[in-house]
Amino acid sequence: MRTRLRDGTARLRLPDGTVPLEIAASYRARTRGLLGRDGVTGALLLTPAGSVHTLGMRFAIDVAYLDRRLRVLAVRTMAPGRIGRPRLRARHVLEAEAGAMSGWGLVRGVTVGVEPVAVEPRER
Repeated sequence: MRTRLRDGTARLRLPDGTVPLEIAASYRARTRGLLGRDGVTGALLLTPAGSVHTLGMRFAIDVAYLDRRLRVLAVRTMAPGRIGRPRLRARHVLEAEAGAMSGWGLVRGVTVGVEPVAVEPRER
C-alpha cells in the first residue's frame, strides 16, 4: 500500500467480492474504534496498528492482522474484555463482527485491497 490512508469510507476488496470498509487512520478514530457500537456493517481498518483490545466492547469481533502489503498474517476471534497480543510484522488491523471473516474466506496468506468509494458531486 503506497498511498496514505485517511479516515473515511471505502470498499474492502476480498478474493470473492467487496464489503463496506470504514478507515480509522487518525489517533482519535483508532482510539474510538468500535467502542460504543452494537455492531458493524462490513469492516473497520485501523491503520497504523499492530494490536487491539476489546475492553468495553459490546460484541465479539474477528480480528485480522495485516502486513504493509495488506496480506493477512493471522485471524483471531476476540470476545469482549480481552487484550490481543501484538503482532511483530502487523501494520494494520482489520475488525469485523465475529464469524464474518470466515464467511469472506479471509485466512492467513490472503491479500486484501482498499478501493476508494466514488464521491458524488453535490448539487447547488
